[in-house]
Amino acid sequence: MEGLMNTRVMVQVGFIVQDIEKTKRKFAEFFGVEVPETLNGTEGPAKFHITQSTYKGKQNPEINAKLAFFDVGGAMAIELIEPNEVPSLWRDWLNEHGEGIQHIAFVVDSIEQTIPRCKAFGMEVLQTGNFAAGDGRYAYMDATKDLKTIIELLERWQ
Repeated sequence: MEGLMNTRVMVQVGFIVQDIEKTKRKFAEFFGVEVPETLNGTEGPAKFHITQSTYKGKQNPEINAKLAFFDVGGAMAIELIEPNEVPSLWRDWLNEHGEGIQHIAFVVDSIEQTIPRCKAFGMEVLQTGNFAAGDGRYAYMDATKDLKTIIELLERWQ
């Protein structure tokens, strides 16, 4: 039997945090690893020509977040996200739910083929964009009603 995304391999658990520097130090201590670098997520207007960030169907070049990643075995990573103050899925989640797990992510072959299947399942697109590095894109799907979380679709370009 084939699922909506043609995969059951989860690659990421995303946490929304208020203070990424403090949180990543605690995760590093917990895992016994070096503190990872902090990345400038979508890099805001400087990279909007690449990222094309949208939230609730509207383009917003001001969306940005600080990111940090921990490899936790195999293809699995923990992503920490500290959003800027601009309305985004990340900022609204932090304001409404506080810190903690916000999404689980799966790599898919084609976001364009996967989104309609997710919509037919009852999900709606919340936020989309391209990676600031220009090597892939993401889409956050609202699955909170049935799956109790946000699903992130990740498409990586070779």
